[in-house]
Amino acid sequence: MGKDQSTDSDHAIKGDQEETMVDQEETMEDEEETMEGLMSMYEENFKRFADGEVVSGKIISVDKDYALVDIGYKSEGQIRINEFKNDEGQIVAEVGDSVDVMVEWWDDEEERVILSKEKAAKVKVWEAIKKKYESEETIDGVVLSRVKGGFAVDIGVQGFLPGSQADLRPIRNLDEMVGKTFTFKILKYNQKRSNIVLSRRVILEAEREHERTATLESIYEGKVVEGIVKNITEYGVFVDLGGVDGLLHITDISWGRVKHPSELFTVGDTINVKILSFDIEKERVSLGMKQLAEDPWLSAAEKYPVGSRITGKIVSLTDYGAFVELEEGVEGLIHVSEMSWTRKIHHPSKIVNVGEEVEAVVLNIQPKSRRISLGIKQVVPNPWDLISEKYPVGTTIEGKIKNITDFGLFIGIDEGIDGLVHISDISWTKRIKHPSELYKKGDMIYAVVLDIEKENERFSLGIKQMQEDPWESAERRYEVGKEITGTITNVTDFGIFVELEEGIEGLVHVSEIAKEKIKTPVEKFKIGEVITSKVMSINKKERRIALSIKRLAIEDDQELLSEYVNNLRPPTSTFGEILRDNLQEKLNDNQKHEGDGE
Repeated sequence: MGKDQSTDSDHAIKGDQEETMVDQEETMEDEEETMEGLMSMYEENFKRFADGEVVSGKIISVDKDYALVDIGYKSEGQIRINEFKNDEGQIVAEVGDSVDVMVEWWDDEEERVILSKEKAAKVKVWEAIKKKYESEETIDGVVLSRVKGGFAVDIGVQGFLPGSQADLRPIRNLDEMVGKTFTFKILKYNQKRSNIVLSRRVILEAEREHERTATLESIYEGKVVEGIVKNITEYGVFVDLGGVDGLLHITDISWGRVKHPSELFTVGDTINVKILSFDIEKERVSLGMKQLAEDPWLSAAEKYPVGSRITGKIVSLTDYGAFVELEEGVEGLIHVSEMSWTRKIHHPSKIVNVGEEVEAVVLNIQPKSRRISLGIKQVVPNPWDLISEKYPVGTTIEGKIKNITDFGLFIGIDEGIDGLVHISDISWTKRIKHPSELYKKGDMIYAVVLDIEKENERFSLGIKQMQEDPWESAERRYEVGKEITGTITNVTDFGIFVELEEGIEGLVHVSEIAKEKIKTPVEKFKIGEVITSKVMSINKKERRIALSIKRLAIEDDQELLSEYVNNLRPPTSTFGEILRDNLQEKLNDNQKHEGDGE
């Protein structure tokens, strides 16, 4: 029993000892924790910071010169109050605000710490720049100003944007970029030299390539798309469809007339166009704008039937006529021959001007050829339709000589209508080489209406018709067999012309000049010589009179012979009777031939 009790006591003592040791260990651990906490508080309060180190602090007070910031040092740090002013000059620091600062300088003896909020911000910017550069991220910035070779850009610190990296193509007005915010990529940087080179073009090229791929996958012939005018030339407009450029040719801009694309577009305009053709290998896209509307020529024949009157604007002039715009895309031509019923128009500018509104009549329309023929003279009555009623044939009119030509006189009749007196209708009898021998421009004369040809627009007049034709009474005045006297006006190989009166001539043929044969009359006669002849025949239709000198000579011989025969005494022998009978027979034969006109 005693042994067992002793063992139990030992166990009890041992257990007490163990509990005491545990309590002692726990006490020691608590003391160590307390010491670590005190050391941590000491280090927190008295730690030192390296120059340029950026730390976080809290504003504990603000006065007119400094803001005090608790950064966990044995004394608070000071920041110049100017670093807390905004653009308007207002202080934006308040007690309790957290702020990142950089330790610029400290003095343990005076327990002073100088801090900088601005420099801390720059350090953070450079850290961000480094991170974005390494990860190839983009950064936003504001273009501050133009500098040599490019632009100064604010991305927290100042960076440089070369002009070649500002856009995909050269910028015409560089000042337009100043003050604007863009996204850039950092090409390179050097913090020690505070040098940062930026690029906007790299981002635009990447975006363009992405857009180009998407555009090429989505476009097809006939699709209507939206684009931006990128460039304008005299032959068309280049349109950015999203990384892919298409050409809108000048002929596909409008159904109407377009002199130059710049009249309708400016660079940067957003327009809708239709894909006309697409070559994916060459990446060539042809665009059309007029194809967005129906071709106006499809309904032109219904809208402008032949004979209808239209009103349009003169859009251009040529030597042969004027083009009139009836509506956008539909033009008609007024030929110079359709501008006046009476005037001969050498150029349309004599009648119409560009931009003028005119009324015209549709003469012909050919929708397939896209042609409309117009006339403006048809708007008013044709004076030639009325002229024959106003001046019937045989009417005597008075008019002024407007023009003289070698073939006649032009006499003003009505507005735009002239009548012609042909040179052959000036005189019945005078031989006129040129009308100017008798008349001059501006003379007032009387004439008779001879003929009016409306189809050919000819008005024929005559002056000689005011008097009787002397040839009508020529047969009475110049009877066959009559002896007449005249003056030689011309001598030819075949005969001589003799003027019997003014305007009436007769011809003595070479065979009728003398009984003997004559080679040429030139040897025997001269112009101006007065001769006597006998009228052999007269033809008033052909205005011819045949004369003979020979017949007159034969008659004289016959008269002498007859007188000789009649004076013969009665014959005393048979021979005398025979001679008398023969002479009488010969005389009778001559009289017979003369009666036959030989």
